[in-house]
Amino acid sequence: MDGQEMFLDCPEYLNNDAAARCGLPAEVVERYTLRSTGGPLDSARIRCPRGHWFNGPIESLTLPAQRGQVTPLVTPAVPDCTP
Repeated sequence: MDGQEMFLDCPEYLNNDAAARCGLPAEVVERYTLRSTGGPLDSARIRCPRGHWFNGPIESLTLPAQRGQVTPLVTPAVPDCTP
C-alpha cells in the first residue's frame, strides 16, 4: 500500500427498503488475499466514520460504479453527517 491510506465508499444500507447507502469514505484497515476455487481474491476489511465494518472480497465491498477500483485518496476531515 506504500504507506497511503485507501478508501472505498461505505456500502451499508441506511434504510430497510435499500434505497440509500451510507457512502461515507470507509478506510481500508487491512488488505489480504483469499483463496478460492476460481483463484485468489483481493480482499479487505473496511470501516467508515459511522462505525460500519465490512470484511470480504473487494469486489463485493464496492458499489457497482467503482468495481475494480481501490483508489488511494487524500480526504479532508469528514463533516458531521448525522441525520
